[in-house]
Amino acid sequence: MNGVLESRGRGQAGRPEGGRVGRLLPALAWSALGYNVLVILWGAFVRISGAGAGCGAHWPLCNGVALPVSPTLNTVIEFSHRLTSGLSGLLAIALLALALLRSPKGHPVRTGAILSLLLIIFEGLVGGVQVLLGLTATSTNPARGFVQGVHLANTFLLLGALLLTAVWASGGPRLRLRGQGRLGWAVTLAVVGMLVLGMAGAVTALGDLLFTPTGMTPLDTVRQDFSLSTSIIQTLRVVHPVMALGVSAYLLWFAGRAGLRQGTGGSMLEPRRWKTALHALIGVQIVAGVLNVILKAPGWMQLLHLFLGCALWLGVVMLCYVAMLARPAPVSAPLPSGVRA
Repeated sequence: MNGVLESRGRGQAGRPEGGRVGRLLPALAWSALGYNVLVILWGAFVRISGAGAGCGAHWPLCNGVALPVSPTLNTVIEFSHRLTSGLSGLLAIALLALALLRSPKGHPVRTGAILSLLLIIFEGLVGGVQVLLGLTATSTNPARGFVQGVHLANTFLLLGALLLTAVWASGGPRLRLRGQGRLGWAVTLAVVGMLVLGMAGAVTALGDLLFTPTGMTPLDTVRQDFSLSTSIIQTLRVVHPVMALGVSAYLLWFAGRAGLRQGTGGSMLEPRRWKTALHALIGVQIVAGVLNVILKAPGWMQLLHLFLGCALWLGVVMLCYVAMLARPAPVSAPLPSGVRA
């Protein structure tokens, strides 16, 4: 992807792209994106394993110390997640420093790098709030569902910012926000729909972790979720699969319409490519979601579902990006009177 975008964006930064530093910036940006996906999956494993309280109610320290002594397995899991998250922050700082060094004032890669760093900082603060308020491990506090949803929405925004930073670092053109008309509203609805769906998914995953007894059919589980004695987290977990159907239908329609637009750059900036990719991701994710319900959300299936959710979100961001750069599909001119097609 770097080569395709570089040919489109060569010269935008006002400096030659062939130098050592010029190759380093896009490599670092794409690496940061991939690394953060792994950190997100590891964070989900911390939740699934019940190791979220491995450092007690202490943050940023672990059990009151900087380096745990004689740690338990849960402490090792939680502390390792904090270390990998900390490295994400260092990568974001390095990415911003290199962007400021390599690109001129006003270049979009600077905006992307700044936004990525701010979102990583907020990501860490939200994680710290969860720990300090005891919203980890087996806590069924309704506030945990809200914080978990905010955490997931910020995670998606972070991945989107890192993706655009990587695209801009590779020579991708600046995003045009003005004058998009109906497309702008369609893009907004697609992005907001995915964010809300992700937040609902975080609550559902939490409910599956805390309230999925063995020996019950999916129908029995739904009946239990709506009993008067259930927690709000348990009741709300049905929202995600229902919402997923509506959001998926809209995304299929949106991708179909966006795919009609004509790309103005290389093949990786062609909306039709991303339309096909998004359609495939939606299909795979729906199958994974159904299996997740049938299998009663085993840990490995939750991780796969989350990974596909991240991939789907990145696909939506990329399709929105290329669609807003592309030209509208040409409208055929009417034939003269009396002339048949």
